[in-house]
Amino acid sequence: MNKACSMISLANKAGKLVTGEDAVRNSIRNGRVKLVIISEDASDNTKKRMSNSAEFYSIPFIVWGLKDDFGISLGKSARTVLGITDENFSNGIKAKLIDEVRKKEKPGGGFIE
Repeated sequence: MNKACSMISLANKAGKLVTGEDAVRNSIRNGRVKLVIISEDASDNTKKRMSNSAEFYSIPFIVWGLKDDFGISLGKSARTVLGITDENFSNGIKAKLIDEVRKKEKPGGGFIE
């Protein structure tokens, strides 16, 4: 499990996480969500619907991870969309994901497979 998944798990235990498409969209509309994480293996329709909602309300979103991995880190069944409701957890998870991407980059650009 990587550091971002660990932080997501911690946010869940702290009650600062909303899971599921409908719950996350309602929380976006209510202004509670600070970061939206959409799984890479979500359907194109789900990705579009969630990214449009996040953009409309000026909430950052990331397409990252697999829904089965989200479920495992939360101790639940597969989850496609996660909403982080705490600013500090949001900033921490974004920082961990940026670090993860930088470590995968090749010196000349691109990504290591």
